[in-house]
Amino acid sequence: MADIREWNPEDDGFWESKGKSIANRNLWISIPSLLSGFAVWLYWGIITVQMLNLGFPFAKAELFTLAAIAGLTGATLRIPNSFFIRIAGGRNTIFFTTALLMIPAIGAGIALQDKNTPLWVFQILAFLSGFGGGNFASSMSNISFFFPKRMQGLALGLNAGLGNAGVTTMQIVVPLVMTFGIFGGEAMILENTSGTLIGKIPAGTETYIHNAGFVWLLLLIPLAFAGWFGMNNLRTEEVSPHIGSPIGAMSKIAGMLMIGFVTAAIGLYIILPAPTGLGAPGWAKWPVIAGILFTTVMLMKMIPGDIKPNLQRQFKIFGNKHTWVMSIIYTMTFGSFIGYSAGFALAIKVVFGFQHVEINGLMTHDLANPNGPSALMYAWMGPFIGALIRPVGGWISDKVGGAKVTQVVAIVMIASAFGVAHFLKAAYQSATPEEFFVPFFVLFLVLFAATGIGNGSTFRTIAMVFPKEQAGPVLGWTSAVAAYGAFIIPKVFGEQIKATTPENALYGFAVFYAVCLVLNWWYYLGPKAEIKNP
Repeated sequence: MADIREWNPEDDGFWESKGKSIANRNLWISIPSLLSGFAVWLYWGIITVQMLNLGFPFAKAELFTLAAIAGLTGATLRIPNSFFIRIAGGRNTIFFTTALLMIPAIGAGIALQDKNTPLWVFQILAFLSGFGGGNFASSMSNISFFFPKRMQGLALGLNAGLGNAGVTTMQIVVPLVMTFGIFGGEAMILENTSGTLIGKIPAGTETYIHNAGFVWLLLLIPLAFAGWFGMNNLRTEEVSPHIGSPIGAMSKIAGMLMIGFVTAAIGLYIILPAPTGLGAPGWAKWPVIAGILFTTVMLMKMIPGDIKPNLQRQFKIFGNKHTWVMSIIYTMTFGSFIGYSAGFALAIKVVFGFQHVEINGLMTHDLANPNGPSALMYAWMGPFIGALIRPVGGWISDKVGGAKVTQVVAIVMIASAFGVAHFLKAAYQSATPEEFFVPFFVLFLVLFAATGIGNGSTFRTIAMVFPKEQAGPVLGWTSAVAAYGAFIIPKVFGEQIKATTPENALYGFAVFYAVCLVLNWWYYLGPKAEIKNP
């Protein structure tokens, strides 16, 4: 039952009689598995806010590194994940990669019980949280094979959009479960005001921060069983023809993940500040990320045995220029969504949770703002809108064409980024930054909504531009490149906040969106478009 050897969703008779029910079952197990991956990958953005509120002995800049570490590792692991389905099969891949999420979840639950846990332990756990980020590439590649092309926008939009909702689910669940001792353990006392989506929590309140890790086991354990007993490997020539035994397939996955971990670790060592790393200058992150991408692919090419011909066949995507064009455009949408999701809560806390006043001729940013908004009360709304609207973006694109929708999205993102930058600058120079919070927040919600619609439209374009065998790996590869936004955006925000010019981060992102606008027009919409409005 687990292995299917005949699969032709483009045949209407096959689809209606048999294919639809199988595809939908795999989709509805895939979605919560992916949701859990996003939650474990990005929960450091919320956990670090609470660590700050509880008085963990780490600087703000050090806490920003945790989200950045998880972001870079998760993005890097998407590279091998892009090629798992052909080598290991969909059922084997989703089961194993979902089960691996239990390692960082249990580790975080243990480490967060003691304020004296050293920073390097949290950094290792953030590193292992990258499992969740990597899972997106294999999940999307897998689902793309189950559905006919005419339904790709909606199917991929549902998997990605509801999977992305793991960010929102995490941002709602984590603050709530920290308010009571559901998993036992000693409580810690809040030193600063905290909050949940339903309001502020005063200083002096008992908090169970370790629940932020343990709570995900309630999903991960049943989902591992559901993946094993409910999903399928498509054993056709186009998808997963020679996967071997489940144990062998999982061994291949583990080996390829190890390559991603090694290259991510080297990159992080170069980028991160001492004593963790070498502390390379800020500009070094760009060549380092390019080096990680290149080295990971080269090392995978050197894998011996039966994996090699499988990978060589899939690596044909790198000879197609549309792979590179769509990687850049998808970075505009998903890279922005995931990067803003990772850094949004901490950015609200740092910019609006403190007063920015001049003392003895120097501007200071360390005086707590009693009127500041609760980051944990608001941060979930942006990712929620971005994730929820993603299937809508896919559905509209199925009707009017992906490139046309992407073009409108790019224009909205450019305008929103400039607006956010304006109010961010005003807030960071004010003793009462809360006055600028509403327009800042509304414009950020517009930005999140645009990224969600664009996520759906770009995946529709990929499904139409590439042949079926290549579409799956391209979906994975473009998502890997874009996922570095989860590292770059918190890192850039951290750098610009340190330089007291946070608005410059948004100006830079707006310029990048303008480049994507031109690329999308040139290749897919303009008079010289190679593929018209795919």
